[in-house]
Amino acid sequence: MPDTDKRDYLARPIIGVGAVVWNGDDVLLIRRGKSPNKGSWSLPGGAQELGETLREAVRREVFEESGITISEPMLIDTVDLITPDSNGQVQYHYTLIDFVAEALESDLHAGGDADDARWVSLVRLDDYRLWDKTRDMIIRSRTLRR
Repeated sequence: MPDTDKRDYLARPIIGVGAVVWNGDDVLLIRRGKSPNKGSWSLPGGAQELGETLREAVRREVFEESGITISEPMLIDTVDLITPDSNGQVQYHYTLIDFVAEALESDLHAGGDADDARWVSLVRLDDYRLWDKTRDMIIRSRTLRR
């Protein structure tokens, strides 16, 4: 049986989902508890599982990493995250599919791959040193909110 936890030096990209989750004017950020990017802040999300739809994956990942449920996720866009190693070989390659949703509750409990989860005001995003693509998805999601 293949090692489904292996994430680096694969023959093809991993499909990942992410969610810009809003609670009023605040957005949900999680701090990664595992590699890659351990310790960095980002959107909740992770790898799609076999047999799982994209929207099921988004709901599951948000719940696992923050303990909350969300409204029907709506597609924002896709992003490629390709990370080479020091020799130029592709170590990580994720095709990330980002969605926007509203929080159906606000009491956060970090879990899964996240070691912290917070509601963050847009004016405080710079404090979290987000990847530029993450900031872009957050900003773009504002116009898609229901």
